[in-house]
Amino acid sequence: MVHQTLTADVLVVGGGTGGTAAAIQAARRGVQTVLVSEFSWLGGMLTSAGVCAPDGNELAAFQTGLWGAFLQELRSRQPEGLNHSWVSMFTYDPRVAAQLFTDWVQALPNLKWIAKRVPIEVFKAGNRITGVRFSDFTVNAQITLDATELGDLLALAEVPYRWGWELQSEFGEPSAPVAHNELTRQYPVQAPTWVAMMQDFGEGGEAPEIPTPPQENPNQFIGAWENYIGDGERFVNYGRLPGGLLMINWPIKGNDYGEDLGRLVVSEASRQEFLQEALWHTQSFVRFIQTHFGRRYGLAENIFPSPLSPNSPGGGAYALHPYYRESRRLRGLTTLREQDILPMAGGKVAALPRDAGGQVTAVALGNYANDHHYPGVDFLLAPKSIRWGGRWTGTPFTIPYGCLVPESTEGLLACDKNISVSHIANGSTRLQPVVMNIGQAAGMAAALCVQLGCQPQDLPVGRLQESLLKDKVAPSIAPLFNLPSQHPDWLHWQRYYLDNPDAYPSSGNCPAAFVFSSLKQPLADEFSGVFHYHDTQTYTITLSKPTSHAGQIWKLITLQPEVDQQLLTYTEGQSLILWGYLNKPGGWLVVEKVICHVVETGN
Repeated sequence: MVHQTLTADVLVVGGGTGGTAAAIQAARRGVQTVLVSEFSWLGGMLTSAGVCAPDGNELAAFQTGLWGAFLQELRSRQPEGLNHSWVSMFTYDPRVAAQLFTDWVQALPNLKWIAKRVPIEVFKAGNRITGVRFSDFTVNAQITLDATELGDLLALAEVPYRWGWELQSEFGEPSAPVAHNELTRQYPVQAPTWVAMMQDFGEGGEAPEIPTPPQENPNQFIGAWENYIGDGERFVNYGRLPGGLLMINWPIKGNDYGEDLGRLVVSEASRQEFLQEALWHTQSFVRFIQTHFGRRYGLAENIFPSPLSPNSPGGGAYALHPYYRESRRLRGLTTLREQDILPMAGGKVAALPRDAGGQVTAVALGNYANDHHYPGVDFLLAPKSIRWGGRWTGTPFTIPYGCLVPESTEGLLACDKNISVSHIANGSTRLQPVVMNIGQAAGMAAALCVQLGCQPQDLPVGRLQESLLKDKVAPSIAPLFNLPSQHPDWLHWQRYYLDNPDAYPSSGNCPAAFVFSSLKQPLADEFSGVFHYHDTQTYTITLSKPTSHAGQIWKLITLQPEVDQQLLTYTEGQSLILWGYLNKPGGWLVVEKVICHVVETGN
């Protein structure tokens, strides 16, 4: 076979969440782009890793950019909607999402996608990366993006990176350990999870028995759902998807796997050894679930295109690879620390990051809580969760552009979990929506570097921010709870706070008037009932209509800023008429719009 040499403006190595977004953004900007993925599906965490219940950026104002477009397209392709589980506001069939990404990529004539390849060698000219060799071809490019699941390109290119914990003395992070201890030695990074898809075959169903893996220890799973058992449905509905599918990604004595995690970055042989053990661990867990709850639940069929190897169990029930929560992490121009993701004193948002000259450097936003996974360990972190819309969410924070850029290596950007971030802060930056936002920013930066003839280190961050904000699928950069991108003043306030960071409100609310939509969401129904106030941001409703739900009590939550403000003003006993939809696993009535409320008055 002839070894080909391809030439591109931008090369994206890795087709995960960040890499797919980066390649799409770069190509849409007009540069010649090559995307090389390890797997036959694009999307990584969102698809091939099976995490079809994404966390973070769920509030309406944060559903922007490619992340917002992804949700909008999912809604149009999945007629059952995205409202099926209690762990996430959005759940979907991974096959639908994988096809969505394929369609987006194939619609771009200047984007060439090559699947089932991994990088073998990185070429340099001095300190600048010029190309990457794969098994049967080489790609030479002006800008290369490392979007691999474990930061493999950083290691191949000998770009300085971090792996493991930083002590409190390094960054002054409140949750970092003072000295290395048993936890830091046992778990240098967060544990991955090999996700499986189970199927609810319904009452009286008789699923095939899940076979016993070569390594099995069912006792390790005892107590996995003891706080969630209820009638048995609360646990299994944790990650319920359309069509009776059940995503198994359970952290409490579940299928997180963290035995000798260093094997992931020592050699290919040691990585494969770890992967096989992680897969058997998940097989053992799903067998434990079936043994406990009965043959109503079994493995789903033909969800993923192929198993890991001919000897892998399940016939498409297991994800193509684990859900990696942490990878090698770039040593960049800026390192995001725990302090950078925590709320300002007395506020609900993190401060906007600035450079030495006072310019805001933010290019992407996230808002998930700081969530770390170490099997069998309850690791406490500085709190960053807040209540909003009747439910828990996370403090919004932003990613500085310098986190994507190496300290000295030219021709390279990071765009997945491998950005320059501390081990502690990685617990918030690793989630699917923020990684998708990072990918979009990196793709735009790479395209601008090509068009301006500059290196990533020299790209003016203001130029990148303006290009993102004016893009056809524009992401929010400054987090503002009360300003969805459809608002007519959205662009003004985004620009205003980037130019005037001292004016950025610690409440996360700008002085813009609410815009109340008169449109009814396709899956929303009309409900009426009596409002009950329990505490700030804690509400329920006793329904009177529809009559099929009369007398039932549901928690009231919302993702819409105008509805959040309305709920804050209602008092005990008020009658409401609203549009929304029920989420049975969560016990929620998700409110899209309040039609009217009635204030009872005395004679």
